[in-house]
Amino acid sequence: MFQTPEFQDNNHADELPVVSKILCAIAVGILSLGLIVVLMVTDNPPSSLPALVQGQLTQSGVQNPVTAVLLNFRSYDTLLEIAVLLIVAVAMLPNSQDSRLVSVVTNAQVNPVLEAVLRWLIPMIIVMAGYLLWTGASLPGGAFQSGALLASAGVLVQLSGRLQFCFTSTIAKLLLTIGLITFMIVGVGVATTTGVILQYPTQLAAPLILLIESAATLSIAAILLLLYNSLATQTVDISSASAKQPSTSNKSPAPNETLQSTTGEPAS
Repeated sequence: MFQTPEFQDNNHADELPVVSKILCAIAVGILSLGLIVVLMVTDNPPSSLPALVQGQLTQSGVQNPVTAVLLNFRSYDTLLEIAVLLIVAVAMLPNSQDSRLVSVVTNAQVNPVLEAVLRWLIPMIIVMAGYLLWTGASLPGGAFQSGALLASAGVLVQLSGRLQFCFTSTIAKLLLTIGLITFMIVGVGVATTTGVILQYPTQLAAPLILLIESAATLSIAAILLLLYNSLATQTVDISSASAKQPSTSNKSPAPNETLQSTTGEPAS
């Protein structure tokens, strides 16, 4: 169904002289050894961050300290992570234009066993993604885990050959950006009450974090599926391989063929 991505064989690393490669290897080895020695001789003082997180956990709106750090205490980091993912998604958008998010592939050769399994597996993946999203407030889970599960469901559907996704449609663009948009709207909106961007009121912290994670789940799933789709359908012209193989179109004709073409008579 997909064309295997091909990449250029010619890289500039082969053009480096042997002395440069040896010097680079020595520099990397010395740097690595120095970092190992520094880590071994440095005394790590006990950190007070876990105690600070546990002390403020009741005001974060969630019971999971990881979720509290990512979406409350250090929510700027998560906001920037989603923005970086969106920038990568924009760079990988295809050139095709289609108004539909999902299109049915006509005359697709679908394995009936695979299709029957996916009818049971896809709903289970969606339910598990929702569970990970909900339980992220108190247990390991959250938007990134549930988004990855939803993206895997999309990959399985696309591999079945029955459906195809188009990420230039309006709905797809909304899914790609809804996480960052919701995050920014909530961050600026709470500033009208608390006076600080992304500082949630204690009473509204839990529902606001759930809202942000729900929107981020959709965006992360759409971005991961877009990256897979772009890499799976990517084709790269290998110039070095074409240069190594002689072209048959530029093959010079044999002397007998030249004589026959000029005289109009078969050569003896």
